[in-house]
Amino acid sequence: MKKRNFTRLFDSRKSRLDSRIRRDYIDNGIATLRCCISSYNDVISTYSAKDQESLNLDFVEFLQNSAGPIPDEYPLVLNIVGNCLSEEEKDTIEEIIRDDFSYRLGIVEQEQNREFKLFISMIIGLIVSGILLWLTSSLDEVPREIFIVFFWFFGDRMFEYIFITGYELRKERRLAGRLASIKVIFSDKYEKIHYTEDEINKLYAELDLDQ
Repeated sequence: MKKRNFTRLFDSRKSRLDSRIRRDYIDNGIATLRCCISSYNDVISTYSAKDQESLNLDFVEFLQNSAGPIPDEYPLVLNIVGNCLSEEEKDTIEEIIRDDFSYRLGIVEQEQNREFKLFISMIIGLIVSGILLWLTSSLDEVPREIFIVFFWFFGDRMFEYIFITGYELRKERRLAGRLASIKVIFSDKYEKIHYTEDEINKLYAELDLDQ
């Protein structure tokens, strides 16, 4: 039996992300996320108290995983499919989706501010340690090693923010903002939605009002 090089085979596989997104989500420039539910608590956590509702964590994860790969230029619409909701429950779901992701957006913004202040501190530390290294160039190696360690620590932390932490926080903030402004619609049964120009213009107008 001929031995197959499966490692090379798997490495050569091509991604179909773009075609899958266009096929499953995009219609006329709008991205629709479809979510089939069987009860109110598929969306709203069973641990929530009345008037203090929060989203089911599985539902949050579903939205984040579904919306994450979709390019930012497409407005998001969430189509919740199921005939198990009262009008009051629909209103609650719309409100809690907006409020919960707005809350998440605020948390990410706080983290961004904290990391940015830390980044400024790292820049100052890098400059100070660099000056100290230059001023102590005539000293023995042992005292200077302390300043070398600080210099590389500040530099490493600064570049980590620029290329890793800062990027991830901006990505997380953008996703929370998109989900906080998502348009929620309800359907009794699954149907692929086609958006007319009037519906698209209305959606963009609603998004502008949320800014």
